[in-house]
Amino acid sequence: MLRFKSNVSLINYNTFHINALAKLFTNFCSAAELIQILGSMPDNSRLLVIGGGSNILLTEDFDGLVLKNEIPGIEIVSEDEKFIYVKAGAGVNWHHLVMYCVENNFGGVENLSLIPGNVGASPMQNIGAYGVEIKDVFHRLEAIRLADKKAIAFSTEDCEFGYRESVFKKKFKGQFIICNVTYKLRKTPILNTSYGAINAELKKFSGKDLSIKVVSDAVINIRQSKLPDPSELGNAGSFFKNPEVNKSDLEKLKKLAPDVPFFSIDENKYKVPAGWLIEQCGWKGFRKGDAGCYEKQALVLVNYGGASGKEIFELSEVILQSVFAKFQIHLEREINVI
Repeated sequence: MLRFKSNVSLINYNTFHINALAKLFTNFCSAAELIQILGSMPDNSRLLVIGGGSNILLTEDFDGLVLKNEIPGIEIVSEDEKFIYVKAGAGVNWHHLVMYCVENNFGGVENLSLIPGNVGASPMQNIGAYGVEIKDVFHRLEAIRLADKKAIAFSTEDCEFGYRESVFKKKFKGQFIICNVTYKLRKTPILNTSYGAINAELKKFSGKDLSIKVVSDAVINIRQSKLPDPSELGNAGSFFKNPEVNKSDLEKLKKLAPDVPFFSIDENKYKVPAGWLIEQCGWKGFRKGDAGCYEKQALVLVNYGGASGKEIFELSEVILQSVFAKFQIHLEREINVI
């Protein structure tokens, strides 16, 4: 018989370390167990599925059932001349999977080293860093559809990946629970060192042959130098998306801030670093109570210990307003506010 725990603190299940309570809580380690739990849920109960808890901000107690996805396992499911296909359970720690691939010289995810969270969130968020996104290595996933508790497979096209977006965040939000993801990785890696920060860091590895291990180590060094460890300082990594603007909007922005950095996406679309915009508004290093803006990276909001989710949300709101007032750019939150 299934048992649901009552009034469980979620402080250890979210990387902001917000002390919100779940009315009901349980975990699952397989698709079959998940289906059984869904069939035993109290009628009309709200449902929140969590993995690594690295992309959520809890602003209140959750009056429903919190399900912790702990589906394990990493396995090679097939291979061809150029690629190897690695399947991982949604509950597997993302960085653990990356290290498995690096150690086996399976190329494609080394630039995504040290991103917090679990495998299940990787396609949902289309996580990305240093010129690589999940869509570049994604093959397929399997998810349980809540409406009929059936297993459904999704291809790359089915996921409709965008910048930190997929069908699971908008079109099918709250309708599926991801159980496993299969990645298409290169047997002969093609290294992506296009980002300047990586090239600068790689200079410290002189004498070593360039490899996915060296690229992974460089990415880890960069992330550790400018991003706080969630186990030491509550945070969810990048709180805001980098805004995308068209050419005319970029020209208007240049008039307001001639030194604004930007990156070309295509001939009429550009990405502007949200951290730079926030820093120009004076928020970097700001602290009010235990809610703050990290001193080394303005894109990261932090909990210094006792901040509530509402306090962090309110800080994000005034940051959004100040950036719009100064630059006429609407920032979007990357994290899920609950």
